[in-house]
Amino acid sequence: MNQFLAFEVTKTDNVFARGIVRKEPQTLPNKHVAIKVDYSDINYKDALASSKDGGVIREYPKIPGIDLAGEIIESRSEHWHVGQKVLVTGYGLGVSVNGGFSQYQQVPEEWLVALPDQLTTKEAMIFGTAGFTAALAVTKLLKDTPKDGRVVVTGASGGVGSVAIALLHRLGYTNITAVSRKKADVAWLKDLGATAIVEPEEILPEQVKPLNKQRIAAVIDSVGGDLLAGLLSQINYGGSVFLCGNAGGLQLNTTVLPFILRGIKMVGIDSVNVEMTERKATWQFLAEHQPLIEQLHYQEVALIDLDEPVDALLAGTHQGRTIVQMEVR
Repeated sequence: MNQFLAFEVTKTDNVFARGIVRKEPQTLPNKHVAIKVDYSDINYKDALASSKDGGVIREYPKIPGIDLAGEIIESRSEHWHVGQKVLVTGYGLGVSVNGGFSQYQQVPEEWLVALPDQLTTKEAMIFGTAGFTAALAVTKLLKDTPKDGRVVVTGASGGVGSVAIALLHRLGYTNITAVSRKKADVAWLKDLGATAIVEPEEILPEQVKPLNKQRIAAVIDSVGGDLLAGLLSQINYGGSVFLCGNAGGLQLNTTVLPFILRGIKMVGIDSVNVEMTERKATWQFLAEHQPLIEQLHYQEVALIDLDEPVDALLAGTHQGRTIVQMEVR
């Protein structure tokens, strides 16, 4: 293998830098595979990893990118062979080890998922960790949330929120409330399947009490903070909240009363260390809903053009999904 390009971040003596570098191939460790990466994608975690004080990466230099999809070109694994199409999301990719913002990458065999037959590598990265997270939440929500129950999706214009809305609509849910401040996204969110689009203030009661009127069957939340606290007091008896992110803050000011007196459940959705059986099943679930990709907003950028979408994510102006194409054209 010849030299290849990667987007690398460095930090020395508090001086932070990021950009394209040329890398030399390394000897492949035992029980690893080398992947020619076709596509990656950009998540908020990647944007943090690509910023000076993001708090994601502890050892530099590092190649960010918590997702990748491509083809195995070298293998020192008994279970994987050259030519197989695979994807990797989560684990330590792009955080503790070099990640997907690279034309080639070495990955431990136990992190690999065979690319489902219904998906291309590009389509897998249009979903990416955001779609994977949404699918984890939706498959759990399906177990005890009626199809006519009101489901609230916060952070609706983001990757997790938009995929969650599209999946819920495709699965027959008829009362989906999207929470978003972005006026420009109203028509798109309706096309995805949202039956109502509200700003955060519109869905919160005038006075948030430990228990407010019951009017929500389930919540898929990627915001947290005060918005989540206000929604918890409105969950129906036996309802559920699925926590996928903390864009609105880490603190949660609430009481135990909704949990004790209404028996509601709050379920954390972790996409990083999901057990492999569930990981494979969730990717197959997404593959079975491949047609909804046509509804998702995404842009494609080259590896050498990552700065703009990273900055947009950090500024909160990013919409939908951004996938990263590795080939320099």
